[in-house]
Amino acid sequence: MFTVLIISIIVVIVILLLSVLSVNKGYSYKHSVDSAEDSPYLEDEVSKKN
Repeated sequence: MFTVLIISIIVVIVILLLSVLSVNKGYSYKHSVDSAEDSPYLEDEVSKKN
């Protein structure tokens, strides 16, 4: 019974550490946004107005 409790605690700690690591990796990802001048949709909107 005691060994099952120890193994369960170890599994919970490992899962907690893996989830914290994956969340930290996700938040540290650098997102980039294209500039408005490069957008093909901007040209379509300008040509529709004329």
